[in-house]
Amino acid sequence: MVRPLSIAFAGFALAIVAAGPAGAAVYKWTDSQGRIVYSDQPPPTSVKGEQLQAAPPPANPNAAKELAQQEADYRKHVADEATARASAAKARTAEADRTRACAMAKANLLQLADRSTPIARYGADGTRATMSDSARAEEQERLTAFMREHKCPG
Repeated sequence: MVRPLSIAFAGFALAIVAAGPAGAAVYKWTDSQGRIVYSDQPPPTSVKGEQLQAAPPPANPNAAKELAQQEADYRKHVADEATARASAAKARTAEADRTRACAMAKANLLQLADRSTPIARYGADGTRATMSDSARAEEQERLTAFMREHKCPG
């Protein structure tokens, strides 16, 4: 999508480039074949010519600086928007991760609360061991603290 400020900047830059030669003197004369000649070079001494009046100076001599400042402001605005979008995406990802972690903690608490179902864990050496009541209580405390710290619902 083309932004209006970019179009204005491109138009102004084109006007500056085109106006560069306009500041130079322009001469007008009639050549030997009767054609009217316009040139930035003075006519030959054998031909009578006239120097045309130069274009008036721009109405705002600081227009180029102001346009450059507007372009810089626009670029900063675009960069700030990109930063804000990235920050919002990061916040959404963090919230989704927190929601998943809370759901998993809640499910584990429900499983730990059901004393009729034995829970087995694997040790570092790969052996399977059933959790004791004290290990269940410690894990429930840890999960409850996690849910409180992360402001999990339920």
